[in-house]
Amino acid sequence: MRILYLLFAVVLLLFQAAPGSADLTFADTAECRSQGNFCRAGACPPTFAATGSCHGGLLKCCSK
Repeated sequence: MRILYLLFAVVLLLFQAAPGSADLTFADTAECRSQGNFCRAGACPPTFAATGSCHGGLLKCCSK
């Protein structure tokens, strides 16, 4: 019966996703972040301006 618990633990570890594996890297997102800017789903905060797009055009790249 103890082997069943060990087998269950091994199966869980095998099917566990690696950290960040679900995060797709888009070229526009990498460019935005490399310039020190950030991506936002809604409008940029009042002191920031939208200078481009992120995640394939779904988000806005906000810069100061």
